[in-house]
Amino acid sequence: MPPSQPADGQADRASVLAGIGGRLRQARTEVGISARELARKAGVSVSLVSQIENGKARPSVASLYALVQHLNLTVDELFEPAGAKRDDADRPVQPKVGRAFSANGGPAAPGEVAVPQKLISAALVQLGETRGTLKLEGGITWERLTPRDVPGADFLKITYDVGGASCPEGLRQTHPGHEFGYLLSGRLGVTVGFDTSEIGPGDSVYFDSTTPHRLFNAGDEPAVGVWMVHAPFREAR
Repeated sequence: MPPSQPADGQADRASVLAGIGGRLRQARTEVGISARELARKAGVSVSLVSQIENGKARPSVASLYALVQHLNLTVDELFEPAGAKRDDADRPVQPKVGRAFSANGGPAAPGEVAVPQKLISAALVQLGETRGTLKLEGGITWERLTPRDVPGADFLKITYDVGGASCPEGLRQTHPGHEFGYLLSGRLGVTVGFDTSEIGPGDSVYFDSTTPHRLFNAGDEPAVGVWMVHAPFREAR
């Protein structure tokens, strides 16, 4: 392997970690709390907060959710670069009552399904090769399946490497919202409360995220799925 490839990989990793850390630091500054206060509220160490913000450590799924709950921030927004601001162009498009158009953009003919013009011009596609990616502690990768932040929902492709877990064995995590998952390949263990289930390709799962839970790879190959977390709507800053 050429010597430049490991260096490039290290540079990419540093860039990803700096992006997550910078976004969390920006949000903490906007909220107006210290790293020590954030650590206390999230139940993590001050050194962990500092290491994450400075791009020296990856957060776990559990610590990430614990942090964003106190930062007026959504997980989805972590895919955006630090310094990014939400404006009207970034808000989800809402259908408006008015003149209806056909799918090709022309006026709808009698009996034709009408599509609001606003929705036609705002159709959004997320290309696979340009998906935003977060690599988390514990062998977990999240890829955002929407081209930008969608308030109230995180729509993700998730990968749990062999041995990967959302939090250490014996621990559980909680956060606002409801989770919906569909497994594409591998085996995934899902512990919710005192119950543990194992799902395989084609299986799906739903649970209330406020119930203590843990996800973990239960097989000998990466577990890959499509996941959505529907959380209470948060007004944009």
